[in-house]
Amino acid sequence: MMAASLLRRDKKATAAHLKVDLSRTDNSSGVRQLQELLDVVLNPETPAADTEALDWCKCLIAGGEGFEEFCKTVRSYDNATLCGLVWTANFVAYRCRTCGISPCMSLCAECFNNGDHTGHDFNMFRSQAGGACDCGDSNVMRETGFCRRHRLRTGENVPSIPRDLLLMSEMVLPRFILCIIQYLRDGYIESDTSTERDLQKVLQHLEPQISFLEELTKMGGAMRTVLTKILTNQQTFKELSMGKEENLFAKKNYDKYLSALKNSGLVSVEEKAQGANADVAVGAEGGAGAMVLLGNAAPASPDESNKEEDQDAGQSVGQRKRVKLSSSTKDPCIIESLKHKCFLEELLFWTIKYEFPQKMVTFLLNMLPDQDYKITFTKTFVQHYAFIMKTLMKSHESDTMSNRIVHISVQLFSNEELARHVTEECQLLDIMVTVLLYMMESCLIKSELQDEENSRHVVVNCSEALLKNNTYWPLVSDFINILSHQSVAKKFLEDHSLLMLWMSFVSFFQGMNLNKRELNEHVEFESQTYYAAFAAELEACAQPMWGLLTHCKVKETQEYTKTVVRYCLETLQIWFDAIGFNDEPAPNQVTFHLPLHRYYAMFLSKAVKCQGLDLDSLLPDQEMLMKIMVHPLQIQASLSEIHSNMWVRNGLQIKGQAMTYVQSHFCNSMIDPDIYLLQVCASRLDPDYFISSVFERFKVVDLLTMASQHQNAALDSEQERPMLEGALTFLVILTSLRVHLGMTDDEILRAEMVSQLCMNDRTHSALLDLIPENPNPKSGIVPGSCSFEEMLSAVADFKAPVFEPGGSMQQGMYTPKAEVWEKEFDPIMVVLRTVYRREVQSAMDRYSAFLKQSGLHTGNPWPPYKERTPLHPCYKGLTKLLHCKTLHIVIFTLLYKVWMDHQNMSEHVLCMVMYLIELGLDNQVQDNKQEEEPCIEEHCHDSWFPGTNLLSNLHHVINFVRVRVPETAPEVKREAPPSTSTEASSYGQNSRRLSGNWRENLREAQVFSLVAERRRKFQEIINRSNTEAAQVVRPKSSSTRWVPPGTPPQLVTEILEIRESMLSLLIKLHQKLSSKQNYLSPSWLDDMDTSRHTHGDGITAIERILTKAAARSSQIKRSIQDICGKTCPPVPPKKNNPSDKKTMDKEERRQRARERQQKLLAEFASRQKSFMETAMDVESPETEAAMDLGASEVMESEVLYDCVICGQSGPSTEDRPTGLVVLLQASSVLGHRCKNQEAKKLPTSDEEHIYAADTCGVSHDVMLTLMQRFFKDSSCLQSVSIGWDGGVYVQTCGHTLHIDCHKSYMESLRNDQVLQGFSVDKGEFTCPLCRQFANSVLPCRPGRGTDAGAWHSSSNKKTLVLVKEVEDLQERLAPFPTESNLTKEMELVIKDVKNTTQRKYMDYGKNPGSPDNDFLFMYSVARTNLELELVHRGGNLCSGGASAAAKRSCLNQLFHVLAMHMRLYSIDSAYNPWTKLTQVIERREADDFDDDERPEVPMLFRDIPSLLIIFVLTMPQPLRKEHFTCVVKMLYNLQFTQALAALSIKFSPEERQAWSTSGALKKNAANAETSFEALLSHVISELSKDKSVYKVNAEETSMLMSGVWSPQSIEFSLQQLCLPFLRLSCLLQHHLYGDTLSGCLEEEEFPSLAVCLGLLASAPQPSNTAHSASCLQWAVDAFGLVTQWCAEVTGLSQMQAEQSLTLLVQEPEWAAPRLLQLPDNYNVIFQYYHRKACTACKKVPKDPALCLVCGAFVCLKGVCCKQQGICECVLHSQHCGAATGIFLLINASVIIIIRGHRFCLWGSVYLDAHGEEDRDLRRGKPLFLCEERYRVLEQQWVSHTFDHINKRWGPHYNGL
Repeated sequence: MMAASLLRRDKKATAAHLKVDLSRTDNSSGVRQLQELLDVVLNPETPAADTEALDWCKCLIAGGEGFEEFCKTVRSYDNATLCGLVWTANFVAYRCRTCGISPCMSLCAECFNNGDHTGHDFNMFRSQAGGACDCGDSNVMRETGFCRRHRLRTGENVPSIPRDLLLMSEMVLPRFILCIIQYLRDGYIESDTSTERDLQKVLQHLEPQISFLEELTKMGGAMRTVLTKILTNQQTFKELSMGKEENLFAKKNYDKYLSALKNSGLVSVEEKAQGANADVAVGAEGGAGAMVLLGNAAPASPDESNKEEDQDAGQSVGQRKRVKLSSSTKDPCIIESLKHKCFLEELLFWTIKYEFPQKMVTFLLNMLPDQDYKITFTKTFVQHYAFIMKTLMKSHESDTMSNRIVHISVQLFSNEELARHVTEECQLLDIMVTVLLYMMESCLIKSELQDEENSRHVVVNCSEALLKNNTYWPLVSDFINILSHQSVAKKFLEDHSLLMLWMSFVSFFQGMNLNKRELNEHVEFESQTYYAAFAAELEACAQPMWGLLTHCKVKETQEYTKTVVRYCLETLQIWFDAIGFNDEPAPNQVTFHLPLHRYYAMFLSKAVKCQGLDLDSLLPDQEMLMKIMVHPLQIQASLSEIHSNMWVRNGLQIKGQAMTYVQSHFCNSMIDPDIYLLQVCASRLDPDYFISSVFERFKVVDLLTMASQHQNAALDSEQERPMLEGALTFLVILTSLRVHLGMTDDEILRAEMVSQLCMNDRTHSALLDLIPENPNPKSGIVPGSCSFEEMLSAVADFKAPVFEPGGSMQQGMYTPKAEVWEKEFDPIMVVLRTVYRREVQSAMDRYSAFLKQSGLHTGNPWPPYKERTPLHPCYKGLTKLLHCKTLHIVIFTLLYKVWMDHQNMSEHVLCMVMYLIELGLDNQVQDNKQEEEPCIEEHCHDSWFPGTNLLSNLHHVINFVRVRVPETAPEVKREAPPSTSTEASSYGQNSRRLSGNWRENLREAQVFSLVAERRRKFQEIINRSNTEAAQVVRPKSSSTRWVPPGTPPQLVTEILEIRESMLSLLIKLHQKLSSKQNYLSPSWLDDMDTSRHTHGDGITAIERILTKAAARSSQIKRSIQDICGKTCPPVPPKKNNPSDKKTMDKEERRQRARERQQKLLAEFASRQKSFMETAMDVESPETEAAMDLGASEVMESEVLYDCVICGQSGPSTEDRPTGLVVLLQASSVLGHRCKNQEAKKLPTSDEEHIYAADTCGVSHDVMLTLMQRFFKDSSCLQSVSIGWDGGVYVQTCGHTLHIDCHKSYMESLRNDQVLQGFSVDKGEFTCPLCRQFANSVLPCRPGRGTDAGAWHSSSNKKTLVLVKEVEDLQERLAPFPTESNLTKEMELVIKDVKNTTQRKYMDYGKNPGSPDNDFLFMYSVARTNLELELVHRGGNLCSGGASAAAKRSCLNQLFHVLAMHMRLYSIDSAYNPWTKLTQVIERREADDFDDDERPEVPMLFRDIPSLLIIFVLTMPQPLRKEHFTCVVKMLYNLQFTQALAALSIKFSPEERQAWSTSGALKKNAANAETSFEALLSHVISELSKDKSVYKVNAEETSMLMSGVWSPQSIEFSLQQLCLPFLRLSCLLQHHLYGDTLSGCLEEEEFPSLAVCLGLLASAPQPSNTAHSASCLQWAVDAFGLVTQWCAEVTGLSQMQAEQSLTLLVQEPEWAAPRLLQLPDNYNVIFQYYHRKACTACKKVPKDPALCLVCGAFVCLKGVCCKQQGICECVLHSQHCGAATGIFLLINASVIIIIRGHRFCLWGSVYLDAHGEEDRDLRRGKPLFLCEERYRVLEQQWVSHTFDHINKRWGPHYNGL
C-alpha cells in the first residue's frame, strides 16, 4: 500500500515530497497519497493519547521544514488589527470607563500599559469568568484608548501571503478537526449513566490536540482565515461528517452523534409525541406557567392585528399554553432539535455537551479577531442558546459552566453592531425571552397569596436550586447586555407580543417567597430562601427594567413608555384576578416582591419626568388604583410590624428581608418605586379614604381615641407605640419625599450622599457602594449632570487618615461640611435609607454634637424640619392628604393624648405630628373654595371640622367628644351622687363630665370612626348597592388573640368635654414642655426672632409652627393671642388611680433607668481611671516601689510586690517567690541593622538586587568564624556576643504575681473552653490585669536588707586596691545556691529562655551543648536586651530619663536570674581576661605551647561590652558599685587602645610615620599615659614589629581615608569608637543601681556618659572639649600593657595580615534597623512580582508574598515549597526573623505578620487617592504608599510590640 510505504519514511521527507506533489497543477496523485496517509495516521480508533498522529500533522502542515520555523513565517503575514488576547479566570486585566463604549470593555495589562490612560477612570480587576482584550475594537472602546501596537492599522502594510505556504494546512486540518470531533462523539455517553469523571477523561486525552488548535490560532490572521474557511465550509462538512460508507466505525460514530442531537431542542422528542392531551392536565394543575396568564389578556385595542388571540380563548388552558408559545415565537427553530451544517456548529455542540471545557472555550474565542468567523460563530451560538440552557440546568458544576458561558457571550453581545445584526437575522430577542421563560417554568409553584385555595397564580419556588444557585444569571446577564444597545432595546419595545411574554415572565416573580406571620410558636426551620428571592428580582426583573428605562429618556420615545405601562396594567389586572383579590389584603401575610408594581411605577415616573406625558392619561380608574395601592402599603406596614417585634416567631430571616428591602443595592428597585406608587395613588384617591387605610393597615385605629383606655383587637400594648410611630413616620415620608416627584438627578444624588454621610463618616468606596446606582450611574458621566466627585467635594470634607499609636488603622473618611448639617440634614431621608435602626440614632447624635459645638443648641434637639423642593404639577394632589378632616382629627386626638399623658404616647409621636402640621402649613391647597364647600357638606356626617383646610381647622374648637371606653376606665360614671368632688376626681378638670344636661350636649358631641369612614368612601367609589359585601370581608381579627380568663370589660359610650382647638393644645404642650407657666406672653408673636427656629427641641418646633400659622392667617394670630392671654394654668391630670400608677409613663421609667446607668458607668469609669493611674504610671515614685523597676532608693526595706491575681501585697521570698509577667521572644531585629542610614530599596526589576552581606548579623558571624579558625574555641566563645540574629528579648507589662497564683491561673486557662488567640500549652497567657500577651514569669530576687546603702556608696580606695578586690571576687567561688522554690523557678525561666529561640541560634561552638556554648548564650541574652533598649532609645542616651522602653524593661530581674545561672560556671584563673587587663605578665616562651594548642584570642580582638557583661555576671551578686566602676575603667583602657589600633590602620604610611614620631616626643611628659598622641605613637610602633599588621599594600588603606587627619578629627573618631561601650555600660549601671540617666545634647554625649560612669570627675566646660584620653586610669604602666596587648597580635604565626586587619577594624555604629524602602506606587510592585516565578519551585505562585525585612520572594500557602510540612512563609520567618515575619501579599496589598505559631492580618500600607485600603485589590484603583502607616509598622517591628497592638491573632498550623 502506498500509505504504508510513506509511513515508513522519514516524516519531514514525506511532507516535503507531498508538498511538491500537491503544488503541481495536476495534483490528483498527491491528493490521493495524502488522503491515504491521513486515513492511517488520523484513525479515530487509535487511542487519543497516542501523539504520533499529532507529530505527523505538524510535519505535514509545515511541509517539510521545522514547525517552529513555519510558525514564525506564518506570523510575519499576520494582518490582525485587534489584540483579542483571551484569558481565563484569575487573570489580571484592566477596565477604563473613560475609554469604554460598552461597560464590559477590558484590556490586557500589556495593551493597558502601552496606551495612555492618565487621569482616566480605570481600575485593575481579577477576572472571574475570563475574558478577552478589546484593544483595537472600535465597537467596544474609543480609539484614543488603543495601545501603540493596535493604534496603527497594522493590516495594511503586511505582504500578501504566498499560496503554497498554507496549502498543506488547508488539506490536512479538515481531517484533523474531523478526527477531534469523532473522538468527542465516541467519548460521549448520555448523562444518566456517565459521571463527570468520564467526560473529564475524554477531555484529558484530547488535551494535546486542542492545544495544537490553540497554537494555530495564535499564528495570526493568515492561519485564522484558513481555519475559518474549514470550520464554516458546509461542503467539507457534508463530505466528511458521515465518514465513508465502508468504514463501520465511522458509521457507528455518526449514529452516536445523531442520537445526541435528538434531545437538543427545547421540547424533547418524547414530549411532542405525547401530543396535546398531556398539556391540558398540566395546565389545569396550575403548573402551566407562562401562557396561562396571557390567555385572559384581551387585545388592548381592537385595531391591533393580534386576531389569533381571540381564537385561542376558547381552548383549554394547557393547550393555549403551547399554542401561545409557538405562535409568539416566530421561528420554530427555537423549539425544534438542532441541525448542523458545518464543523463549527458541531464543535460548539460538543463544547456545550461537555460543559464548556476551558481549552475549547479558549480556542473558540481565540478565533474571534477573524470577522467572518465572528459573525458565523455568533449565529451558531444563538442557534444553540436553548440547548445551552438545558445543559446548564442539568449540570452539577453550574457555577463553572456559567462563567464559561458568559466568557463567550460577553465577547459576542457587547458589540452593538453584532447584537443588532443577530437580533434581526436570528430572532435573538425571541430566543432569549423564550429560553428564560422555559427555564423558569421548570420551578413554578402555586401562589398562596391572598386566597390560598382558589389562587390561579403561579410563582417561582425560591428554594429550587435554579434560584438558590443563581443558575439563571448567565442568561439574564446576556439579556441585560443586549438591552443596553439602543437599537436592540427599541426592537424589543416595539414588539408587542414579546413585551407581553416578558410581562408574563415578570409575573412569575410577583408575590414570590410569601411570608406568613407565625402566631403561636417559633418557626422550627428558618429558611434562607429570601436571598434567592431578592437576587432574582434584582437580576431578572429590575436590571432589565433599568436597561429599558435608559432608552426611554426623551419625548420621541413616549410611545414605548405608553405601551409598557399599558401591558403592566393588563398584567396586574390578570394578577389580581388570578389571586382572587377584592379589596382587603389577607391578614398576616407579606411578600416583598412586586416587580409588576415596580415596572409600572418606574415607567410612570420616567414618563412624567423625562417625556412630558400627562400622568392622568397613564392611570387606571379609581378602583384599580385602590387595588394597586394595597400591597405596597402592606409592605410598609409589615416593615413597621417587623421592627415592633411582631414577627419574632418567624426568626431572624424576616428581619433580614426588611433590611434587604431598604438596603442600598435594592432600595431604588424596591422601596423607592413602592413609595412613589403610593404617592401616585394618594394624589389621585380620596384623601380621607387613604389616611384611614393607612391607620387601619398599621392596626392603630383603636388607639386613636380620646379616651385614656381602649381595647386593641390587633396589637399588644407594647406594640402600639412603635406601630403608631411607624404609621406617622410613613405618612411623613409619603408627604415629604420628593425623589420621584420633582427632584432633579443632581438633587437626588446630593440628598442620598448627605443622608449617608450624616449617619456616619464614610470612606469613598463605602459611599460609592451605599448610594443607589440607578438614577445616577457612577461610572461614565451623564452629560449635563454633576459627577459623583464634584458632588462629594460640595457636601463633604475629607479627613485624612490619622494614626493613634497602638490604635486601629484609620482610613480616609468623608465627613459632612458644617453648612450641610445646618441646612441639609434631612432626618426623613435618613430614616428611609437606614438598614439598622441604630443608624438613625447615630445621625441624631452627630447632629446634636454639631449643634453643641457650633453653639446653635445645647439640649437634645428634635429632628430638624427641612423645606422640600416644589412638587411637580402632576402630583399636586398629594397635598390633599395634609388637608383632609381625617388627618386633622387624628392630629387633634394625638395632641390631646400627648398633653394628657396617655399611655403609649412618646416624644417621637409628637414630633411626627408636628412635622405633619408643618408640612400642611407649607403646602396649601390652591383650590377654588366656593365650589368645594357644598359637596363636602353632603358627605360629611361628622361635624368635627367645618372644612378641609388645615389653617381654618387649626383654631376650630371642639367641645364634646363621644367615646367608647371599657367600663373600668376612669371616664365611666360611678354611682356616687354627682358632686364637685366626683367631677374633680373622675377625670381632670378639662374633661369634666356633665351630669345634668348631658343629653343636650349629646347632639353636638363628635363621634368618629376611621373604619366606617373608609368603608363608606370605598362603597361610594365603587358604587355597589350591597354594603354587606364589604363588611363580610373584614377578618374577625379579635379571634386570633388570646382571651384572658374572665371576659374583657364591656365597652360603654361616654361623653367627654374637651373645649380645645389644635392651637390651644399646641400652646398647652409648649407650656408643658417648657415647664414654665405663661411662658408665652400675649405679645410674644410680635417680638419673635424667626432665625433661631431651625434647630432646637420641641419648644422651638411649636414656636416655629405657631409663627408660621400666624403669618399665614390673621385669624390664627388673634386666636393665639387670646389663648396666651387666658392665664389659666392647666392642672396636670392627677395620677389618682392605681391602674394609672401602673402605667406610669414607660418613657419616664426608661429615662430614670438610663440616668441610673449613666451614673453607675461614670462612677465605674472614674474608679477605673484612678486604678489605671496607680497600676500603669511607673514613673511616679510611690508605685515604683511596688514594681521594683531597678530603683535603688527603696532598697533599705524589703521591696513589696502586688500580686494581680490574689491582690495581696508582700515581699518575694525564697519559699513564695513573686514574678514579673514577661514575654520572651526571639528577635533578629539587631542582626538586620546596616551601616548605612538609608533603608535598602525593594527591587522592582531584574537588574536590582539586595545584598545581605553588610548587615550586623552577617558581619558578626564572619568575625566569629574567622576567630574560630585560629584561636582556642573556649576563648573565642568569650570574646564576642551572639544573639544579633535570634537573640532572646524579654519585655514586661510591669505587673507582678505570685508564682503559685500564676500556676493556678494557667490551670484555669487550660480548662477554659473559650477559643483563645494563644496556646496555653506553650505557656502563653494574658496578663490578668492589663490583658497583655505574655509567656513566662521572671522571678524577682528577694529584697536585700541593711547593707544596701553600703554596697551602693562609693569609697575613696585606690585603683590598685579595687583591682585586687575585683580579682579576689572573681576567684571566690559562689556558694552553690540552696534548693528552694525560687531557684527552681529561676531554672525554669532559663529553660524558657532557651526554648524561645532555635537551636541554631545557640550553638556556635565546635562542640554543641558544651558549657562554653551555654555561657556564651547566657551573657548574650543580657547583651541583646541592652542593645535593643539602646535601639528603642534612638541609638544613644541623649534623651536620658526612663524612656517608654524602660517602663517595659525588666533587666534588673533578668540580670539576677542570669547571674545565678552563670555562677555555675567559673572561669579558669589562668585564662581570666582580668589579669591580662590589669597586669603585665612575663611572656612565657613559645615552647610552652603544645603545637596543637591554639592561642587565646588577643585582647585587642575581643569585644569589650561582652567582657563587661561576663565580669558583672560572674562576680558575686549584688556587686558593689565601686567594683563595677573599676571594671568599667579597666575595660575603657582596652577599648581606647583598640580604638587607637583601628584608627592607625586607616592612616596612610606617611601619616602613620608622622604621628609616630610626633607622639614619641611626648612619651616622657608627665601626662603621657593620658595623652592620645603618646599612646597612638606607641601602638603604631608596637604593631609595626615582627609580622606587621600594616604590611597590607598601602594603596588600599589610602583609599579608605583620603582626608588629612588633624588632632580634632582623631579625637572625634576615638570618641565615636568608644561611645558604644560607654552607652552599654551606662545603661547597665542604670539598671543595676538605679542611677538616673541625665539627658544631654548629642555632641556632649561622650563627656556626659564619662561623668556618669565615674571616668571623668566632672563635666568639662564648653570652652575645652572633653578628651577621650583624659578618661584613662591605668592600674599598671600603660605602655607596658599596650606593648603586651600589641604583641599578642603581632606574634600570631598562622594568621595573615588581612585577617588580623578584619578583626582589628571594628564596626563603629550600626544604623537603626529599617524595613525595605518601598516604591510609591503599588502598581510597580504588583506588575513585577505578580507574574514572577518563585526561585525555589520555578512556578508563578498562586499567592506570592514578599518579606519586607530582607526582600525575599516566597509562596504563601504554596504546597510546592513545603519542607517537612512547613510552608515557605513560616520557614522564611524562622530563618529571617527568628519566627517573626512581615510579609506583603502581592495579590491582596495587605501585610501579614507571623509571630511564632500565630499570625495576624496587619492591614495595608498602600492606600488609594481617598486614603483607603484596597484589600484583595477588589476595587483595583491605583494605590500609593502611606508613609505614616509604614513608619508605624516599622516601629512595631523594632519595638517588638506586634503581640500587644494587634488583637486578631490565629494559629497558622505551618500552613502559610
